[in-house]
Amino acid sequence: MTPAARVQAAIEILDGVIAAAQAGGAPADRLIADWFRTRRFAGSKDRRAVRELAYRAIRACGEVPASGRAAMLRLASDDPAVSALFDGSAHAPAPIGADETPAAAGVAPGWLEQRLEQSGVALTDAALLLDRAPLDVRLNTLRADTAEMPEGGTRTVATHGWRFPADSRIEESAAFRAGMIEVQDTGSQLTCEAVAAQPGETVVDLCAGAGGKTLALAAAMANRGRLLACDIDRARLSRLPERATRAGASLIETLLLDPKREAQALAAVEGAADAVLVDAPCSGTGTWRRNPEARWRLTPVQLDRYAQMQSRLLDIAARLVRPGGRLVFVTCSLLDAEGAGQAAAFLANRGDSWRADPPGLPAGEPRGHGLRLSPWHDGTDGFFVARFERLC
Repeated sequence: MTPAARVQAAIEILDGVIAAAQAGGAPADRLIADWFRTRRFAGSKDRRAVRELAYRAIRACGEVPASGRAAMLRLASDDPAVSALFDGSAHAPAPIGADETPAAAGVAPGWLEQRLEQSGVALTDAALLLDRAPLDVRLNTLRADTAEMPEGGTRTVATHGWRFPADSRIEESAAFRAGMIEVQDTGSQLTCEAVAAQPGETVVDLCAGAGGKTLALAAAMANRGRLLACDIDRARLSRLPERATRAGASLIETLLLDPKREAQALAAVEGAADAVLVDAPCSGTGTWRRNPEARWRLTPVQLDRYAQMQSRLLDIAARLVRPGGRLVFVTCSLLDAEGAGQAAAFLANRGDSWRADPPGLPAGEPRGHGLRLSPWHDGTDGFFVARFERLC
């Protein structure tokens, strides 16, 4: 493919990404993979170049672009090298017309930029959410020690965390194949450390998904105790047993929950858990470095639904914790509606039966009753984490 043909290919992909964002379709990485699957003529260098162009354009646009061409014109307006490739040659995009308008620049759609600012996030800081993320891994102490870490990494503030360049092929390493390391953002590792899970305890991961945080909790517990991983998503939860076997995490039990009937399924651990982690579904505003088109998918209505769901999950989790036990609330969001606001409402609704128990992590900024982790302050994805202790 010529450089100009790569630009046209990225435009076609962007048309699909924009349509999927508006209709709740497949994520960008899957659409890109599907596009190349039917175009065998594209070599590995072509695929890398087109992917890079598409993601650069996604990151450059704030509002949802009118089209893939408008998105690429936004990139071209800031990059003369890209602009020059709109030359009308074979397989290239048509020359830029005098009356064509590029998509609007910005961090996110206007309403979402306003919500970020209302949550104490300056837009100059929020722009770092659109940088490319590094590759962080957690050393799995059930399988390995630091002597077996692949070369090229540097330590992070997480107890067992290491950081590698973004383009590292860590999943091809012998250490990864042997289950000695797990890919996990430093911020995610720190939220697991906030649980302070100990060997012999009963711990519940209420929204386990595919189990990334569950595996970290299993390592902290040294495979001793009871660790219950729950979720309502059968497909995601079904991936955990294989991952647990690879990681040597033998204490994990999985429990598929029926939406609206979670309390019945969890009755056996009601009031008995030493710790409950609620890694709640959220807007994902803290993960834009990895999924930049996600900011085009969110709506105010969806944000309100996430907040309602989080409140309900906290109610379920609170019933599981024993007196003296702890509840850790986590979202990968920078919005107060999914963070500090939720934590404040949780305590306000429970009188003197719970108290805030600051997690004391080696990173993060205080935000309400919890901590906020962010790319600009901590070099991590964006997270809110709060810990509560049940008093009676």
